[in-house]
Amino acid sequence: MIYIIGIFVAFFLALLIFTKKGRNLADTVLGIWMVVIGTHLLGYYSYASGLVYDYPQFLWLNLPYPFFHGPMLFLYTQALTNPEKLKSKAWLFHFILPAFILVIHIPFMLLPTKEIFEILKNGGRNTNDWQSVIHSILLISSGFFYVFITHRLLSKHKKRILNQFSYQEKISLNWLRLLFYGMGIMWFFIIFIGNDTLIFSAATVFTILIGYYGINQVGIFSNQNTKNESLESIAKEEEDINSERKKYAKSGLNEEMVKAIHQKLTCLMETERVFTQPELNLNDLATRLNIHSNSLSQVINEIEGVNFYDYINRLRIEEFKRLVSLPENQKFTLLGLAYECGFNSKSAFNRIFKKATGSSPSEYVKSLTEKM
Repeated sequence: MIYIIGIFVAFFLALLIFTKKGRNLADTVLGIWMVVIGTHLLGYYSYASGLVYDYPQFLWLNLPYPFFHGPMLFLYTQALTNPEKLKSKAWLFHFILPAFILVIHIPFMLLPTKEIFEILKNGGRNTNDWQSVIHSILLISSGFFYVFITHRLLSKHKKRILNQFSYQEKISLNWLRLLFYGMGIMWFFIIFIGNDTLIFSAATVFTILIGYYGINQVGIFSNQNTKNESLESIAKEEEDINSERKKYAKSGLNEEMVKAIHQKLTCLMETERVFTQPELNLNDLATRLNIHSNSLSQVINEIEGVNFYDYINRLRIEEFKRLVSLPENQKFTLLGLAYECGFNSKSAFNRIFKKATGSSPSEYVKSLTEKM
């Protein structure tokens, strides 16, 4: 019964995505992946329920499909974080392995039906066959490879966010991380446990969680593309920066220039307090200073020793400390003061403040009161 639920959920989610207005590239990739998951679950259900004995053709659904999930997760992540990469045909490379698996199993599928059934009774594969050995080795290698390159892609994207933005709320990677960790667990079951019942039961739960979480995820199953567009805007901005970087590659800053820009930056922060703008980003600030964003990033990294995100939020924390210490501000809530400093959510403020000071905002205020 659980497999039927998983099959239904996967195909239903695919239907929601493909009928969504304003569907973008990432949505399309996710929709295709849902079809792959549903088809794979259908293939296993046919085997577990004995349906495959009446329709041996269902075996084709079990052979290449395990090799599709790693590429689909990677391509979905890339479609959200760097869609420009998918404009070329390079993405086809990721499907060479599933095609190869199909080819090497053609001799097995051409066996007489009686022999195929005998193999199924012995566990679903011919353990004496070289195809099975190659299949297992490639499956394990594929799992490690795609977990690694997807993690690297997420890490690069997170670094890009921290170097360009002073906030993370609208460009959160929580959805991607849910999929990544879910797939990581799946590959752990496949590589180290190898129990098909457990693996496909976990896959069904994973699919249901995608449905539960995805329906509440703005921009994926609804017609609102806020988060997807935010992620894509980062990727587009990064492409623009990369193209501009080539122009500035040979115009490196010397020590005197770095100090001059830093002085100009400090003056701007002290006089205009632009860090209080909740959605301040690196390009906006560079425009205010009339310099290139690469130069500004270099100055912040070298002089302040942190990325743009930490630099701006450090200023916000110092501003909050100043405001909360003033007697006339006692009538305001801590969150109200935090908003005045440029924070745009309670959770972000509490997390950043705790990381910077080692205590919560309320604990910090209490310690100030005790000193008075």
